Amino acid sequence: MILNVLNVYKSKYVEAAPLAVFRILFGLIMAFSMVRFWYHGWIEKLYILPKFHFHYWGFNFVNVPGQWTYLLFIICLITSILIAFGYRYRLSIVLFFLCFTYIELMDKTSYLNHYYFISVLSFMMIWLPANTYFSFDAVLNENIRAQYIPKWSIDALKIILAIVYIYAGLAKLNSDWLFKAMPLTIWLPTKFDVPLLGDIIHNKWLHFAFSWGGALYDLTIVFFLSWKRTRILAFVAVLVFHILTRVLFPIGMFPYIMIASTLIFFSSDFHRNILEKFSRLWKGSLGLFDNAQKFQGAAINIKFRIVAVLLFVQILFPLRFLAYPGNVFWTEQGYRFSWRVMLMEKTGYANFKIVDGVTEKFFYVQNEDFLTSFQQKQMATQSDFIIEYGQYLGSHFASQGHKNVEVYVDSYASLNSRLSQRYFDNQQDIMKLKRHPFGKSYILPLNE
Repeated sequence: MILNVLNVYKSKYVEAAPLAVFRILFGLIMAFSMVRFWYHGWIEKLYILPKFHFHYWGFNFVNVPGQWTYLLFIICLITSILIAFGYRYRLSIVLFFLCFTYIELMDKTSYLNHYYFISVLSFMMIWLPANTYFSFDAVLNENIRAQYIPKWSIDALKIILAIVYIYAGLAKLNSDWLFKAMPLTIWLPTKFDVPLLGDIIHNKWLHFAFSWGGALYDLTIVFFLSWKRTRILAFVAVLVFHILTRVLFPIGMFPYIMIASTLIFFSSDFHRNILEKFSRLWKGSLGLFDNAQKFQGAAINIKFRIVAVLLFVQILFPLRFLAYPGNVFWTEQGYRFSWRVMLMEKTGYANFKIVDGVTEKFFYVQNEDFLTSFQQKQMATQSDFIIEYGQYLGSHFASQGHKNVEVYVDSYASLNSRLSQRYFDNQQDIMKLKRHPFGKSYILPLNE
């Protein structure tokens, strides 16, 4: 029964125009993002200048290639443009995914949810027939030209957006967000110079309105976008929500990515009108692509399975925090890659002590000798950062001739304006610890 329903679903086709528009907007936004990143000098600041880089567990082999890092960004820029034009699409999207993901794996200090979203999205797009309509590939090769594509190609994008929004909304259903308006109560009063909102931005009722409104928006917006009768109003809400968050908070390109992505919920006619406007730029016509053909690409069933597995993993992976003890905002075990967006204000410090295990002589480390200020901020409140950095310090000083090296850390942190408290067990020799994805007993419990 289930197989029959699945086979019927896989046999359904829809117009390819929405996927073509998605491809174009994705490519253009990514191209602009690469230029923006380079323009602000973040390539040098985040990747080339730091003496030490933090690695994701299992990806220690991913290293910063020095000045060759610029080449990675150049490849991302060029492939983004090619993706937008749909030229050599398959090669371009594969290269973009590999280079962009490599950049993100070089140093987890700069982890952001929307960088992870772009990696997931670009991997998914490898398996979607995004170049069959309104692309140079389709102009040059009529064998891949098709007006209709499998319905699951469009639905997959809608589902990944639903996962992002709904998990972001579920993550907001915590006591700090709902009953203390944290961390918005900390952040919003600093935005007193924002036009229109500046005079009332300090009011507590506004902080709660934004907190509850944000949770309600994330949990419901996909459903309103999916329903034709509410789609226009829902998209207006998308515009207001993401433009407002962009004005209030420095969250980069994420609002624009989400605004462009949510257009996938609109009808084929809507997207055809967009493509008509694009076609006038080069005095072309959609007539060439309106051939009433259905896409019948090679290994289409394999591609469907790959996308289905990807979506299944994305549904399960954010739930891994349930396997860890303690407050996820405090321990941050299972926090990354789970669509938890701007949910906490966490500050702290970590003071490292290098001890001779035999003589018990010791000295303290000046973190600024090894880390940038941004790296220090991130390291001080995340246990995996503390372990990796502490073991690096131990190896460094052992290579300098120090004997019987043991490393201890005096670490304190504050979560959402709580009193500062000890974060990491200061009796634990970091050199004896192993990095792993399992529970970490050396993270001290949050005292509420």
